[in-house]
Amino acid sequence: MSATTAYRKHYLPLESNPEVFTQLIHKLGVSQDLSFEDVYSLDDPSLLSLVPRPVFALILVFPTSEVYEQQKAASEAKRETYDGSGKDEDVVWFRQTINNACGLYGILHAVCNGGAKDFIKPDSALAKIMDVCIPLAPEERAQQLEASDDLEKAHHSAATQGDSSVPANAEDDVDFHYVCFVKSHKTGHLYEMDGRCKGPIDRGMLLSRDEDLLDENSLNIIREYIQRENGGNLNFSLMALVKSWE
Repeated sequence: MSATTAYRKHYLPLESNPEVFTQLIHKLGVSQDLSFEDVYSLDDPSLLSLVPRPVFALILVFPTSEVYEQQKAASEAKRETYDGSGKDEDVVWFRQTINNACGLYGILHAVCNGGAKDFIKPDSALAKIMDVCIPLAPEERAQQLEASDDLEKAHHSAATQGDSSVPANAEDDVDFHYVCFVKSHKTGHLYEMDGRCKGPIDRGMLLSRDEDLLDENSLNIIREYIQRENGGNLNFSLMALVKSWE
């Protein structure tokens, strides 16, 4: 997380664990038919074949190195601030205003976009959050997430699960960041979703009706993050949002 960002609220960080992520989406009201799974390789066909298809979203977890922060700052300086809202948006994007909650924002971007949004149960906590947030501009959306008791309780429950030790102070920054990749339900474009950016990033790639987030074009975007480190830090992990194993 960025030490220079002034956050209005602070959460305990989530463990990068598909079981923890799956528990959280189910608690928020996503159907048991969806779950997160680890992706163990970007290149080994036998390991990639273990991931159920289609893949609705990918969440990349990576170290916030100096190389990453410099590249991000240069890229963001060229972009306009996103102000989209309403049902005509290509994707649903949430600005991050809660510290150490990048895992939560990655999850929200994953389940609120593409085909995954069809698995949100009516009248669930997440369905109600979506109903309120969709018509709002990014700043107002952010305030609604901050004010949601259902979201905070579900996140706290998930953050205290898993095998990693939980920081004693939620205001302590962590060194890992979560970025989500989704396919627009409207245009089929591949989007990079990061609540710390100025808005959703259209990667300029059109996925056909039959292509999902684990096709080669999508995986090349993930490889970019790893190659950018030039071998300096390879502590990356990747999770896929998929239909649960029957």
